[in-house]
Amino acid sequence: MRFPNSARSILRTTIPMLTAIKLLHTLVWAILAGSIVVLPLAGVLRRFRWAAILTGLVLLECGVLAVNGGRCPLSDLAQRFTDSNANNFDIYLPNWLAQYNKVIFGVLFIAGELVVLGCWLRERYTSSSRPARNSS
Repeated sequence: MRFPNSARSILRTTIPMLTAIKLLHTLVWAILAGSIVVLPLAGVLRRFRWAAILTGLVLLECGVLAVNGGRCPLSDLAQRFTDSNANNFDIYLPNWLAQYNKVIFGVLFIAGELVVLGCWLRERYTSSSRPARNSS
């Protein structure tokens, strides 16, 4: 079967572009989701610098979403290449996870931050209340 030149062009550029956007979006999501999951571990291990870096990374993404009206810019880009209205049209995630992604990871992020804060406060106040050691 032969396609007209315009149809061949659409098949050649649209499908690979949507796939590339979905792969990039999934990679970015995995990095951010991993950061949120690892955040409380960084606190428990008293790696507060790493916790701050992970927090900054997640807050940067929150800023991008806020500036873009609560939508990922990659979603807007992917929308140009599909007519799908599914929650996961722009990312390789199960539909239910794509739908509730912000709620699930928002709650996990806040819980992780509370764990880090608790660990930091414990570290700060237990180390400041210990008597100084004699160096003799």
